[in-house]
Amino acid sequence: MSTTVTDEQIQALAATAKPYSLALLHWGPERTMDGAGAIELEHQRRMVSLRADGVIAILCPVVSDTVAGVAVMTVPAGEAAEIMAADPCVRAGMMRCEVHPCHGFPGDAIPG
Repeated sequence: MSTTVTDEQIQALAATAKPYSLALLHWGPERTMDGAGAIELEHQRRMVSLRADGVIAILCPVVSDTVAGVAVMTVPAGEAAEIMAADPCVRAGMMRCEVHPCHGFPGDAIPG
């Protein structure tokens, strides 16, 4: 760490925190089922649409045999869980999703 951060800076940042939801998608037992490619394409279309609508703030597919992706969602955890339960891959058993409430800070972004 090269940047020195004061207690006051930490407190000031913490005061700006806003609630979000973190959706963690894990690969499920039906990942390679017949028709998986078409179902996953619909999942991708839906996730990108949710991103375009502002429901997903950050969308991160993960290259892993166990984790499929991570999404920071702008809705409360209960609503995020309902949205993700309707996902085509989740419904098909190709993925399972866990949702956790979290906080983020205005202005945080993935570098472009």
